[in-house]
Amino acid sequence: MNLGLNKIEHLGIAVKSIDESNTLYTKILGVLPYKEEVVESEGVRTSFFQVGPNKIELLEALHSKSPIAKFIEKRGEGLHHVAYAVDDIRSEMSRFQKEGFQLLNTEPKIGADNKLVCFLHPKETGGTLIELCQDRR
Repeated sequence: MNLGLNKIEHLGIAVKSIDESNTLYTKILGVLPYKEEVVESEGVRTSFFQVGPNKIELLEALHSKSPIAKFIEKRGEGLHHVAYAVDDIRSEMSRFQKEGFQLLNTEPKIGADNKLVCFLHPKETGGTLIELCQDRR
């Protein structure tokens, strides 16, 4: 059965400082970030690294009400979410709802890196925040 999840699109890592973390991850990964952007709707500043087919997204809170600020306050810096690439985000959202999963947004949002995104509540996914990502056409 094809679930519609094509691959892991990226791993999202919550950080206190994008600038400090860019330096750290450049040393770890051996490459510079290829993109930085602010996603006002989520209250985050992001930085993306590409290593082969794999991507890492660093997320820094823009303010104390940002989900990333709340995450770091509760759990500290570290893995925040696993993002999966999908071809049809609305279809996948419908499938997950039918399976009984709680979506954190009822419509796809515009996310970083030119994606439409939706999140599944971690209480229903074994404690891991899952992001569905579709390239914006």
